[in-house]
Amino acid sequence: MWKMVKKLDGVILFVLLVLMIISILAIYSGTRFDPKLANHHVKTIYFYVVGFIAIIGIGLFNYKLYVKYAFLLYGIGIVFLILANVVGSTVNNANGWLKITETISFQPAELFKMILVLFLAHLIVKRKRGELGFWRDVVPIGLWTFIPFALVMAQNDLGNALGYVVILVSVLWIGNMKLKHALIGLTIVGAFFIGFIKSYTFYHDEVFTFLEKIKREHWAERIDPWLVPEKATAKAMWHTKNAGLAIGSGGITGKGFLEGTSVQSGRVPYTYSDSIFVVVAEEFGFVGASLLILLYFILIHRMVLIALECKERAGPIIIVGIIGMLLYQVFENVGAFLGLMPLTGITLPFISYGGTSLLINMACIGLVMSIKLYGDEDEDEWLPEEQSPSLMQRIWSLLKKKKENSAM
Repeated sequence: MWKMVKKLDGVILFVLLVLMIISILAIYSGTRFDPKLANHHVKTIYFYVVGFIAIIGIGLFNYKLYVKYAFLLYGIGIVFLILANVVGSTVNNANGWLKITETISFQPAELFKMILVLFLAHLIVKRKRGELGFWRDVVPIGLWTFIPFALVMAQNDLGNALGYVVILVSVLWIGNMKLKHALIGLTIVGAFFIGFIKSYTFYHDEVFTFLEKIKREHWAERIDPWLVPEKATAKAMWHTKNAGLAIGSGGITGKGFLEGTSVQSGRVPYTYSDSIFVVVAEEFGFVGASLLILLYFILIHRMVLIALECKERAGPIIIVGIIGMLLYQVFENVGAFLGLMPLTGITLPFISYGGTSLLINMACIGLVMSIKLYGDEDEDEWLPEEQSPSLMQRIWSLLKKKKENSAM
């Protein structure tokens, strides 16, 4: 066992250790004047200890076992998402939290991100080598992803729901999707995105009225400062405006630890979670923020190297799915305070306070470690036996035969 532990990627562990230190300092700085949040930095230490144990525990087990039983994990995850919709409690407008005790709760939507990566890898490795067919492969995989997407959207959690889409796109890309299908998809997404921006800005009042009727007006409060700041309410602009001023005031080297005027005065909300990047930027400046981004780059780089060294298909698919998940969170969180993205409540990986988010991210790193340890084994030894064709595959086969017969 000890020999296996020594084979774990030391660079990744070191990066996580530095991120832990940054997280503890930033959370302490952002919560020290709030009695209700005063011990959050201590809880973060506990979460990290459990997280490092999870990395070792998950890393020592062969990841191919997780892939093999991913269908079962998917089913369990769906049950949790349904329970969150039915009996979940609400936190920051999202009603997707399941209470274990009065003080302990977790968010199934966060857990399902890791499950989705494993499940999509499971679906793709069952396919024969070669490019993915559109109706035979891409559409069924997309439908499997749509189920949790719809459940999480029903929880009013847009940020995590979009994260599932990013994971899907990442996995399809590494899973050898046909170039023409990828280009068609990008064209559709681009047209939808441009159409959304044009429609939202032109019919803003009508959209806002509709969102009020369905009790989703807080979506407009997050989108308005990004797209139409001139129409945004003072309440909607408060968060992003003060966050932008705080980041700019940090300058090159920052105001110093515990010296951030905007952070310490409470003018920036959620400095321990969604807005924690503002704490780093104001108190440690451009240098501190750049160091944080560099640490993410090193982490992603090491994961890419492990994927390249893996000799079978599931490992790289899992790693790219995890990379896509992490990059989305970083870009969305940081970009929201730089005016590049709307606020969606996404936490900054390994930095923001949140036990579920941190533990799931650490568990994903555990999967990466497992791929490093077991990625050189022959996949024929563990791949599931060929199963009977699915309904979609049978339909595709019948259509193909009909086309061939008509051609004759």
